[in-house]
Amino acid sequence: MLSIRSTVLSCLVVLGFVAGCGDTSLPCDPVECDSAGVELCGGSCVSIENDPKHCGGCDKACATGEACEGGVCVALCQIDGKQVSAGAVNAANSCEQCTPATSATAWTQRADGTPCNPGQVCSAGMCAPKCFIDGVVYAAGAPNPANACETCVPATSTTQWTARASVPLLVGGEDITAQGWTAISQTPNTLTYGADYVRLQTSTNSGGRTSGQLLIARANALDATKPFKIHVTMQVESVNTHNTLDSGAAILGSFTSPAGNTTDRSQLIYLDSGAIGWADDTQSAAFPVTDGAYHVYELAVDAAKVATVSIDGVAKLTRNNFTTNGTIAIGDQTNDPNVDGAVRIKSVERLCP
Repeated sequence: MLSIRSTVLSCLVVLGFVAGCGDTSLPCDPVECDSAGVELCGGSCVSIENDPKHCGGCDKACATGEACEGGVCVALCQIDGKQVSAGAVNAANSCEQCTPATSATAWTQRADGTPCNPGQVCSAGMCAPKCFIDGVVYAAGAPNPANACETCVPATSTTQWTARASVPLLVGGEDITAQGWTAISQTPNTLTYGADYVRLQTSTNSGGRTSGQLLIARANALDATKPFKIHVTMQVESVNTHNTLDSGAAILGSFTSPAGNTTDRSQLIYLDSGAIGWADDTQSAAFPVTDGAYHVYELAVDAAKVATVSIDGVAKLTRNNFTTNGTIAIGDQTNDPNVDGAVRIKSVERLCP
């Protein structure tokens, strides 16, 4: 007769085979896991490549909030009911990504300056055509604070300044005060704006001993210690003949308020109806100034302080020992009676080297 102890042991052996083989047939084959990346863990074949309870090996469980990818536990985000891998970029906003260390339930804003789309960088969580230079985000068109002849052009580069041909000093149709210009005036005069120009007009009251003056000036328009070129795109509608050292339509490459000092006025470029010249009457050139067209008036001063005045690219005047204080001015410079003018200024720009 079998002992109670033997009977119990026999039952345990039978139960063991049932657990291992799934039925009571004897004998049974041992479990084998033949697939790559699959191992026998706890009597079952499991993928150690993607099973979070056996990630990279049996019983190597991933922490809560992690998934198993390629046998390695990786952090996850749960956003809008979806599982998102760490580092994944938001398809709806390329300036957001899954960063579990910051938030496991919401998108995290990517750092400013991170490239997103071509010609764009992240700024305040949005992808925009801007530049990220020396750790600072700049808007398209913003000048280099250290060199106004360089600007942010995202289509060219989002990480480096782009050279430009000129620095705009005045854009017609836009408020001159906002652009850094100051008006020096005496009535009667009018300053008005068109779609792409600013219009200056002066007149003389009947019998008046003085006339209107209207001159717009821009301080620090240029570096007085360096060569420079200034372009003024302007139409002279009407003008009276100038007086020596004074003009109703003038371009001054150096200006001291309110009408220019002796040096400023001697170097003043006057525009009469049919001629252009220096206001000290040392040189002039015939030109149909009041022909109803816009012309580009250029004042160029080289390193030897030789000044050349050109109209539409054709040289008209020259002068030695030109000096400037860095301020320029345009318009009716004088209040002499009956020395008036009307001009439309479309643009003023300083050319870059």
